[in-house]
Formats: sequence, C-alpha cells, structure tokens
Amino acid sequence: MRLVGGFLLLMAVALLLRSTALSALAARGVVIDVLVFVTVIWALRHGETAGVTFGFFIGLAADLDAAHWLGRHALVMAALGYVVGRLSHTLVRESFRTQVVLLALATLVHQLWATAFELHSAASWPYLLQRIVLAIVATAPLGAFLISLIGRVSGRGFLGHAAHESNPSN
Repeated sequence: MRLVGGFLLLMAVALLLRSTALSALAARGVVIDVLVFVTVIWALRHGETAGVTFGFFIGLAADLDAAHWLGRHALVMAALGYVVGRLSHTLVRESFRTQVVLLALATLVHQLWATAFELHSAASWPYLLQRIVLAIVATAPLGAFLISLIGRVSGRGFLGHAAHESNPSN
C-alpha cells in the first residue's frame, strides 16, 4: 500500500510541477523534463516492471493534461522506464555521474520523440534543437543533484546498489 501511495504522490507532484512552476520556465526557453526525472528515479529504485508501469501512467496523465494525441508521452516514458529499470540491476545507482548520464540520455530520447511531433517546417529545426540541448543541460545535472540531496536528507541511499540486490545472503 505504501508503494501505491508513493506512486500516486510522485505522479501528482510531477504533474503539478509540470503544469505550474516549470511551465513558466519553459515559456522562457528552459525546459526541465520532470517526466523523465521521476520516471528515471522510479525505475532506478524499483526496476524495469515498476519503471514501465510508472512511465506509462505518468506519460498517459501528461497526455491527458496536454490535450494532444493520447499515448504520445506514454509510449516513450514506458520504454524509458523499462530501459532504465533494466540498467538499474547492473549500474552503480548512487553514482552522480551515472545519474547525470542516465538523465541526459533519457531527456534526449524524450525530447527527440516530442520534437518529432512538432516539426512542421525546416525553419523550426534550430529552435527545437536548441530546446533539446537546453533541456538536457538543465535536467541532467539538476536531477542528479536532487537525487543526491534526497539521499542525504533521508540519511541513507534510497536507490540502493546492484551488488547488494544480487547477493542472496542479504
């Protein structure tokens, strides 16, 4: 029951941030991809099955919130949740560099996918490419910093480490 509560709370906070505070930044050209951030955190912590589920539902909620094609975000977020969750079994999840790289790659994939639906003419390409680069530069380090901050505030690493899970004696 606690897992479901965390699932719903994280989704609600992410969607509220996306619709309020972060939309003001996006209007000024700075995109912080909160959908990617929360999907990566959830998948790193809970694995690929939970990552797919969370990615799908957060993407579906984002699609409903944005009032565009249903499933546009759900598909890519579910795929990202699966891939990050799969990688979480072999990566050092508490590593700042690992988190930055995962967030940067996931943001790149998500932004490229979203941009594919917005390309109307060749004149829009420079703006959209600039937006993708800014999203990566803003999301990856900020997200990794927030993950480390949450870990320090909680007093323990909340993501865990792959070596501890694979050892049957633990």
